[in-house]
Amino acid sequence: MASNAPQHPGAEGGESAEGVPNKKRRNNRYRAFPKEQKRILKAYEDMESETKKTLDTAFEKLLNVLPSLDNMPDGAWYLKDRLSALKAKSSLDPIYIGLFGTTGAGKSTLLNAILEKKFFLPVSGSRTCTSCIVEIKTSQTKYYEANIHLLSDEEWKKELRNLVELLSKTGEEDEEGSHNDADVEEVIQKLQSIYGQGAETKCYEDLLKMKPVIKIPTLRRIPLKGMSADELSEKLDPYVRRRSDEDEREPAQDGDKEKMRFWPLIKHVEVTLPRSDVLPEGVVFIDIPGTGDFNSKRDQMWKEGINKCSVIWIISAIVRAQGERTQEVLLAESIKAYQSGRCTDISLVVTKTDDLNLDEYKKERRHRNIPLESKHDAILERNAALKQEQGKRMKDKLKRKLPSDSEILDKTDFVYTVSANGYWDQTLNLNKEESEIPKLRDYVRSVYLKEKKKLLMDYVRETLVILSVVQNLRKTPECLDQFGEQDHLENSVKKEIMALEEQVKKCFDQMNHSLDEGAKEAIKSQKRIINKLLDRDNGNQGYYNTLKALCLRHGVYASRSCARIDINDALAQPIFDKIDMIFGNIFRIQRGTRATLRDKLNTFMDAVRKKFEKVGEENSAADNNCQPSFLMQEMKVIMSSLDRYILQKKADIYLSLSLSIQNDLEPYYDEAAKVRGKQACQKMKTILTENIEKEVKSGMFEQATERMREQFQKLKNDMTEKLLNDYSKMIKLAFSHWERDAGDLPDFKTEHENINDLLDFLENCE
Repeated sequence: MASNAPQHPGAEGGESAEGVPNKKRRNNRYRAFPKEQKRILKAYEDMESETKKTLDTAFEKLLNVLPSLDNMPDGAWYLKDRLSALKAKSSLDPIYIGLFGTTGAGKSTLLNAILEKKFFLPVSGSRTCTSCIVEIKTSQTKYYEANIHLLSDEEWKKELRNLVELLSKTGEEDEEGSHNDADVEEVIQKLQSIYGQGAETKCYEDLLKMKPVIKIPTLRRIPLKGMSADELSEKLDPYVRRRSDEDEREPAQDGDKEKMRFWPLIKHVEVTLPRSDVLPEGVVFIDIPGTGDFNSKRDQMWKEGINKCSVIWIISAIVRAQGERTQEVLLAESIKAYQSGRCTDISLVVTKTDDLNLDEYKKERRHRNIPLESKHDAILERNAALKQEQGKRMKDKLKRKLPSDSEILDKTDFVYTVSANGYWDQTLNLNKEESEIPKLRDYVRSVYLKEKKKLLMDYVRETLVILSVVQNLRKTPECLDQFGEQDHLENSVKKEIMALEEQVKKCFDQMNHSLDEGAKEAIKSQKRIINKLLDRDNGNQGYYNTLKALCLRHGVYASRSCARIDINDALAQPIFDKIDMIFGNIFRIQRGTRATLRDKLNTFMDAVRKKFEKVGEENSAADNNCQPSFLMQEMKVIMSSLDRYILQKKADIYLSLSLSIQNDLEPYYDEAAKVRGKQACQKMKTILTENIEKEVKSGMFEQATERMREQFQKLKNDMTEKLLNDYSKMIKLAFSHWERDAGDLPDFKTEHENINDLLDFLENCE
């Protein structure tokens, strides 16, 4: 973006559309931004305010002339619906930044530093935090607020049945130690937290009849509010901590012990702060547990949380970042989100970088000739080496999965080395800048600015479309279709849509060879993959409940005590390895090549644009001709809507492989979950391995790839249907006229020109 703030035509101060003095309101809204960025945002806000005033004026004038609901023509329906939708539209969709890491990685401590609230969010320590997703945002509220969302009654019943199933016994002692797992201890804690001591000995039906020892709100939501961050933090802390025996022995404030029993029911938490000096309004941080959750609803939210993030930060403590398998798993999950979701950027954020033993570090680097003057210098040296090493590792990993010229590969900062302690206390080892907390804030602000401009352009463009419709409807019927243009234009555009459909088919057909090769590789690899997942070096001791939980969740196991296991994803991985590069290339947005879907859509838009320009040339003599403007801008609105639809369906396509495999194996997961008694683990493994091999021989992987092809086919068909419908409506509207007996439409020529100038300015400013 240019160094000077954009100065758009007619930019003024004065009052906002809400009647609040702009200067006072802006000083609050953009407190999180430095001076130059404030100037840019103020210019954007002026444009937004001017557009909103025009929209409000148009809405008021049009309501005065729109006929009764029974007699409204198509054009009137269109105007009313579009005006209502646009007036209700948010000026900025949430920008989600996901902090993805395991317990103890330092996510909460990092967020506290970014938020400038040192002890706001509870951090992992002597007591363990829950594994639910926590969302943090700012708004215009003057309070610090939190909403704790609980599992619904049906969701808890489903969870309860699985918990009881994990503890069930057959009367025979299982020599494989089925009840020694740490996960079983967690199940017992969950049941006791909700139903009290001895709950683990009850059957499912008995537990359903029991009254919980806590009072569960009817709305399954617990609202909290405080006048300060400390007040809300104190209220929130008991809910997001797991209850333990130690907590039973410690003295607690009234009600805190009961609050600490809610953790098994918590689905997710939303925290809202007043406007902040450091966090832009509209940015939402999501604290995402690294392994997911045994509860199916929380695990579903875990996946959805990752997939809706525009940016993912993989959070890893300095010791773990220097060699931990979990980090590889988190990176792999993040790359999947980049492929299938909204993610456009991934970074590694290494925390606790001030944690360094100087004497040990000197021994490790004794071969270097450059002397170290202090611990400060040692930390910076280690940070620089870590950035280079881990940055190269991440880039190499991305290169193996993404097209070689993907925009993310041009990043200079793959790794941030952060110290919250260094940020809060400069007397330790690092100053604020060296802690890199300010650097992360700068990054958040840059993401916000980019998204703000994009959404403002969409808002201005849709306003221009509405004004163009009004001006177009004011024409006489003779001016609109004297050469029979409507049928000709509609047929011409239909031909272009059908040509696009053929090009989209060719684009998607690029997947065929890789899908076939992936299926072959999956067939060859399945035994090795299953053996690696199911076999343990120490045998089956204490493994029964892990395996049982894996089967109850149909091949997916998430736990605090070990890495996430997903049989379905693992079996599909050889196919993903073959298709990832081509899949990423098809759906890439930046730097489109001739092989991308974006290129096909751009070619289609160019062809349609020329047809619309021809209509404008043929009607250039008509006074106040807004028909071409409407056609051009509405085309962009339609194509933007199609882009959002494609983005939404992209995830369905990508995840269809694992889902297909899971559906095929579901009966065998259910069968294995019912196994009891001696040698249960081995029997369960046998059921899984033998039936997976049977399904593979029956074409499981070929069927999975075929289902992905069907998803591609469905997207192609849906795109064609949507374009045919939208363009037909648009062209019909472009050639509609307003019946005189319905009243005279207002003339928005001046407003149309002003909004058009704003849009031109936004499209051309950097």
